[in-house]
Amino acid sequence: MKALRAPILSGVALALACSPAVSHAQSSVTLYGILDAGVTYVTNTGGSHVVRFDDGISYGNRWGIKGKEDLGNGLAAVFALESGFKLGTGRLAFGGAEFGRQAYVGLSSPWGTVSLGDQLDMTEEMVFLYNISAWASGYAIHQGDFDRFNGDRLPNSVKFMSNDIDGFKFGGMWSFGNIAGNFHQNSAYSVGAHYANGPFTMGAAYTQLNNPNGIYGFDPYAMIGTQTFLGQPTVSVNPTTGAITDLYSSTAFAVDKQGTLGVGASYKLGPVMLMGNYSYTTIKGFGQSSHMQVGEGGASWSMTPALTLDGGYQYTHFEGHHWNQVSAGLHYLLSKWTDVYISGDYLKASSGVDAVIGYSFTPSTTSTQADVRIGMRHSF
Repeated sequence: MKALRAPILSGVALALACSPAVSHAQSSVTLYGILDAGVTYVTNTGGSHVVRFDDGISYGNRWGIKGKEDLGNGLAAVFALESGFKLGTGRLAFGGAEFGRQAYVGLSSPWGTVSLGDQLDMTEEMVFLYNISAWASGYAIHQGDFDRFNGDRLPNSVKFMSNDIDGFKFGGMWSFGNIAGNFHQNSAYSVGAHYANGPFTMGAAYTQLNNPNGIYGFDPYAMIGTQTFLGQPTVSVNPTTGAITDLYSSTAFAVDKQGTLGVGASYKLGPVMLMGNYSYTTIKGFGQSSHMQVGEGGASWSMTPALTLDGGYQYTHFEGHHWNQVSAGLHYLLSKWTDVYISGDYLKASSGVDAVIGYSFTPSTTSTQADVRIGMRHSF
């Protein structure tokens, strides 16, 4: 998940033979990956505490290959294939997709890159790195990831990303729904821009999904712990035992539109990086609209070249409910490619909401939930 958090992309470049007809052309292929694993303690998941092995938390487990072929005159063919997986079981993530993290081919030029495939959206490209709480603890994404700050993708997409122009870049993309007779259904689009000037950076993006489905379908109770959503019940409660049954654990809650606007900024003061962000997300379905607002702030302090302390606070408001969450993490580099860390989160939700941190655990049976994690990461 935190692909930009440290110098993590490296690999072995292979020089490929050039055709005599295009002797100016050169090609390269890079192999890279990240492995993240550890042990997590959670105070309350479905009424009990748990100590569990968990992986791909602060850094999403992946392996990938990316390549570039010089075509001359400033043009180049580019591609990437990136697979996500669970280290503890060896199984594929992203619904079992072989290259669920990224899969695209494209053409780059002096102005930018046009690419086609399953690709990171502009919320990820321009603003997700300002989610400072998730730098501290990979669990600390915004509630339910409604605003897509977790770093999400759009399948079947055509994307343009400009090159950097004096610190400014911009981009946009369209994701095809591929539904016969209905161009709108299951489609999506995303636009965004980013600016960097010395110690200051800022990004903004808007992403909209029409009829979110598949791995982006909604399970409201599991995502945010509320028992109603858009005026509809999300659980059934046994009147005798009080046991809760999630009504949408196997069939997604029908949502017509998910549109999210996100902005973020950072400012570096010596060894301290200040960060903040705000998102406004609209969810439409069953003839109703609801709005989630998230505000977050925090800092990353490079205490030594090897030791970094991250911390953040986020406030969320949705359908009359609110959530307050604090997160912290201490990361220590053993080498350029390996680090160990300890992190923790504490979430307090409104009365009547079963707290769930980052859509990562079974909801608590109370309005609070906390976790502590010890882990390590190695990249190659």
